[in-house]
Amino acid sequence: MTGRWWLDTLIALAAALLVAWSILLITLAIVRPRGGLLREALRLLPDVLRLVHRLASDPDLPRGVRLRLALLLAYLAFPIDLIPDFIPVLGYADDAIIVTAVLRSVVRHAGLPAVRRHWPGTDDGFLVLCRLTGLPTS
Repeated sequence: MTGRWWLDTLIALAAALLVAWSILLITLAIVRPRGGLLREALRLLPDVLRLVHRLASDPDLPRGVRLRLALLLAYLAFPIDLIPDFIPVLGYADDAIIVTAVLRSVVRHAGLPAVRRHWPGTDDGFLVLCRLTGLPTS
């Protein structure tokens, strides 16, 4: 029994990771953009990445907002996906879903003027970003 503690610990750790990964998968399925918004989010990804970088380097924004953006950039740079590509819909779209979820939080704290000031894309793209994140379009 004394020699099996490491095996029991390893099994418990694997079970905990599986439960955490399952919760993440369910959360991503719930917060994913509905309808054609996911396709639009994927198309906007280059502009959104530039927006995230610009917002993260803006010293006028609260530190918590910049920290979230820095963590998002680190996640996007990480070569291993949390959701494997063989999982339908979520596999290929996990980055877009996570970016959208983080931006929903960040843009509500940063405010519409800051986001608009840093937006590198077109006006139509900004309207799509507003729809994705729940920002007012006016």
